[in-house]
Amino acid sequence: MSSSTLPDSAINTAEKHLRDILTIAFEHDSTHAALVVWDGQCALSLALATAYRRCLPNAMFIDFDSVAPETIRAAFEQLAPSDLVVLIQTTSFRLDAFRLRVELFKRSLKVIEHPHLGRMPNEQALLYIDALAYNPAYVRGVGNALKAHIDSAATGVLDSGGEQLIFSDGFESAKLNIGDYREMKNVGGQFPIGEVFTESLDLEAVNGRVRIFVFGDTSFAVNKPAHPITLVISKGRVIEAINSTPEFDKVLAEIRADEGEIWVRELGFGLNRTFTRDILVNDIGTYERMCGIHLSLGAKHGSYTKPQIRRAEAKYHVDVFAITESVTLGNTVVYRDQAWQV
Repeated sequence: MSSSTLPDSAINTAEKHLRDILTIAFEHDSTHAALVVWDGQCALSLALATAYRRCLPNAMFIDFDSVAPETIRAAFEQLAPSDLVVLIQTTSFRLDAFRLRVELFKRSLKVIEHPHLGRMPNEQALLYIDALAYNPAYVRGVGNALKAHIDSAATGVLDSGGEQLIFSDGFESAKLNIGDYREMKNVGGQFPIGEVFTESLDLEAVNGRVRIFVFGDTSFAVNKPAHPITLVISKGRVIEAINSTPEFDKVLAEIRADEGEIWVRELGFGLNRTFTRDILVNDIGTYERMCGIHLSLGAKHGSYTKPQIRRAEAKYHVDVFAITESVTLGNTVVYRDQAWQV
């Protein structure tokens, strides 16, 4: 496979998946305008732009690198609420202080964001395209069932193969990233999707040990150590990392230096079956959807407010991925045999 182009079969697959996203998840049709801002700096970006041209023949396409920022802002100004913006980015678009997705949501625009595509070359680009597949029966069915279990559970246990992490005081109301925006203020976000997330009601009611096999390093890349790292967690804080690596020690040291201690916050239930313990991509924001459990280290988790944490001082949200033998919510096993059981 050439590093500059993806095969036609991959573009055909992308077209199918994106058409499903546009019609089922976004309910986009010809009564609304569409604007696609893209760049041609990597093969995956070019492939997605081609696929979107097929799906959105009447859309306006702007090459980010060929126009002035004012031109892009002016194009946004022409859009009406419920129109669609697609952002296809080899890295992440910057328009001075203009925070793209936030500002677009303020305008009540629908947004599909594909960032950091350049981190996933060659075979990883094909995995990314596979992960765009939208199966509403699976992702909405499992997502809503997990939310019901999470919201009603008084306790939870994550078994990572010989170690257990105990959540003893219930969970915050779970949030869904399943492509169902009918009850949501903002329509869209970063793709691929497939996640339910929460955190402990009482951050200090999280205790035990968890074995992790991947973490997000200081360059926001997936880092898979040769051997799992065991985190020892007491009162919601990481107090020890057994079998750690220099790169993971660096992550922990940065959090400690700026925040004083290392909180465990997000409990993420990934639904995307393209990614597993053995099938990975480099970009941590994409891999975050992998089918299994991830946690976040650091005080930052903007979806929930906690009395111990001042949001303005919270800087870190580092994803770590647990070896997941089973997950129990209340008396119900919701995950085993590498699949959700709801």
